[in-house]
Amino acid sequence: MKRVFFILLSATVVMSCSKGGGASAGKPGSKGELVPNGKSKSFVAERPYGMVAIPAGSYVMGLADQDFTNTPEKATLKTVTVSSFFMDETETTNAEYRVFINYVRDSVVRSLLAEAAGDGGSDGDGSSIGDFAYMSKKAGENKTAYQEFMESQGGRDGYDESKKLDWSVPLRWKTSEYPDAQYAEILESVYIPPAERINNERVIDTRKLLYSYSWEDIESAVKDKSRGAKYLKKESIAIYPDTTVWLKDFNYAYNEPLYDGYFWHSAYKNYPVVGVTWDQARAFCNFKSKLKSDYNESLKKKKQKAMAFRLPTEAEWEYAARGGKENATYPWGGPYLQDDRGCYLANFKPKRGNYIEDEKKGTYTYTAPVKQFPKNGFGLYDMAGNVAEWTESPYNNSTYQFASTLNPYLSNEAYKEPRKSVRGGSWKDVGYLLMTGYRDYERKDSARSYIGFRTVQDIPEGAAKFKKRTK
Repeated sequence: MKRVFFILLSATVVMSCSKGGGASAGKPGSKGELVPNGKSKSFVAERPYGMVAIPAGSYVMGLADQDFTNTPEKATLKTVTVSSFFMDETETTNAEYRVFINYVRDSVVRSLLAEAAGDGGSDGDGSSIGDFAYMSKKAGENKTAYQEFMESQGGRDGYDESKKLDWSVPLRWKTSEYPDAQYAEILESVYIPPAERINNERVIDTRKLLYSYSWEDIESAVKDKSRGAKYLKKESIAIYPDTTVWLKDFNYAYNEPLYDGYFWHSAYKNYPVVGVTWDQARAFCNFKSKLKSDYNESLKKKKQKAMAFRLPTEAEWEYAARGGKENATYPWGGPYLQDDRGCYLANFKPKRGNYIEDEKKGTYTYTAPVKQFPKNGFGLYDMAGNVAEWTESPYNNSTYQFASTLNPYLSNEAYKEPRKSVRGGSWKDVGYLLMTGYRDYERKDSARSYIGFRTVQDIPEGAAKFKKRTK
């Protein structure tokens, strides 16, 4: 009798648990099964503007053709595999890099104005310095709990929510439109002092254009089996290109017009940016990532966090340059530098003392606008000639010999290696240096009139397909 009573009691407990809301597993309607939240549709990678998708594949990495220079850095050939990624279809242009410059300039000015604005005020149209106050100051009683907490803590080391800038207020750059004397004092502080001006020309002091960001040295953290602040690397980079490279690289040539106007003149807006160091190129990649991340955060319907933009590894660059062709001497296949009509296929130095590919037109003595020469099989322009390009990889034999055959890259503390691999050849180089397998290098703190860069973005392995970016 006792046994029957115990069985009935147990059944009652089971039935009561199945009816109670707190004891069910999974979301409502899952019938006690383990059902993940969210819809189960496939992830589609959105193609960023100005980039093309490079499909995953394998190829023989290295210089298979004759090496006339007999350099010791020539490594043995080996087959490697590269994952898919997006890559800029052209080298980064002056116009694109100026967006970066203007962002840093505006950030510096807005930060100075916000510090002086105090608690804010006025109409928010820029007619008073108070309009440029930090967002948290303008919130007043409508501050979020997080904003109140951050202000009570006095901010924190790194990003400070309490010092978020209000980008909706327009800046006034014309001296006739300055709203008050305090605004004028702050704006004038970012220009070169009158005593240092040439011909009394009022220009921004580029020494104040510093871009600050941080990144994590993941490889060192994994090696030490630890995580923490000591692996957080903070950078503050002067990001204005070195325009003096046009004079320093060519001591006995008249390149003053390029020194004066190559970067800022509208005639050169679609030309590749030069005079940029490896560190500045990496800072640009961080800015590009931040720009996309900030946009996604501003949307009411949040998007998946975008993959970061970065410089390509040497293996990725060489694979992309070959355009899907096996044993491609040049991005167009090769082995010739001209097509069947006798037209040169890249911007380079075709003959001794001759820097012009088409003497009848008399064009492209130096760099050329992007997209002026045929693209390769992947849809990439100027993977040979025009300007050589920075890669993320250090320059040494171990890059080829000891790196993995799967996405090869020696990344552990690679940022400490002063020599960085540069690929593609440039407008001043002979045809041999344009070969897809040819390697060259430059010190990462050096800027040259013949070195630029382009960026890449990873495509998640789980992505179902690529999506064209909507206009």
